[in-house]
Amino acid sequence: MALSDRLLEAWYGGHPALMLLRPLESLYRRVVRGKRQAFLAGQGDIYRAPVPVLVVGNITVGGTGKTPLILWLIEHCRSRGLRVGVVSRGYGATPPQWPWRVRADDSAAHAGDEPLLIVQRSGVPLVIDPQRARAVRALLEQEPLDLILCDDGLQHYRLARDLELVLIDAARDLGNRRCLPAGPLREPVERLDEVDAVLFNGATVDSERGYAFSLQATALVNLRSGARLPIDHFPAGQQLHAVAGIGNPQRFFNTLQGLNWRPIAHAFADHARYDAATLQFSPALPLVMTEKDAVKCRAFAADDWFYLAVDAVPSAAFITWLDVELDRLLPR
Repeated sequence: MALSDRLLEAWYGGHPALMLLRPLESLYRRVVRGKRQAFLAGQGDIYRAPVPVLVVGNITVGGTGKTPLILWLIEHCRSRGLRVGVVSRGYGATPPQWPWRVRADDSAAHAGDEPLLIVQRSGVPLVIDPQRARAVRALLEQEPLDLILCDDGLQHYRLARDLELVLIDAARDLGNRRCLPAGPLREPVERLDEVDAVLFNGATVDSERGYAFSLQATALVNLRSGARLPIDHFPAGQQLHAVAGIGNPQRFFNTLQGLNWRPIAHAFADHARYDAATLQFSPALPLVMTEKDAVKCRAFAADDWFYLAVDAVPSAAFITWLDVELDRLLPR
């Protein structure tokens, strides 16, 4: 088991050895608290965009469903007549230069898997740059926009923001509620009291802690042909290979089991890179992967490789809250 997997297991399941990391956690807390206080005091080089900025992020390490929610936000804002753009760090991307405008025909190596997925699915104007403020400036120079969504970037305090949305995996929650490296938190749990809204991926009902949202499987998409097939394309009990290189692979495998299939799980590191040999499994069965993995595998996909398309479904109460906030930020 890789060190990262052992840490995740300890953070969410408990392990006495984590006590040894408490001194490093105290140092980490001081650093992040100092950055937050400097931001609140307006110290340092903080860029405020001429249009509202909505940050979608998390305070935990690992996947929480940001990309599907970003896609939902894009479509919801467009349905209100808003011109929306996206900025992202572009984790793992190696573009010719920074900032980089992502195009649908880019390679995942240049653009990063999540930004490329977002552009291919929505066609939204999107710029990647580790310096989010520089990405926002570049995007506004190229496009007339009403609103910018920042994919991740909750802890990127050089960019001012008008709304902060934090996503939490409802099944794993906050683990042991301790900060790195003794726990999975990027910031102390008290940070949740300062954000505008908290959403729990996988929750079935809203609670006093936050809004519920779920990921709904909508189709099987063939990697080679692009054909969209219904969810019942495979019969109940179908055995298949399941590939997930995301922050929480088990959530994907659980989804496939919930569709009454029998997945043989192949978990990879988040943002993993693949080749044809890596994904040759025995016995010969259909292969289903996440959409995030699919953007890296189309060039060498076999005829029976598919990705599972999923859409975010936030609660009605969250949608009402968001519309009120959008009206406040962008009065008609």
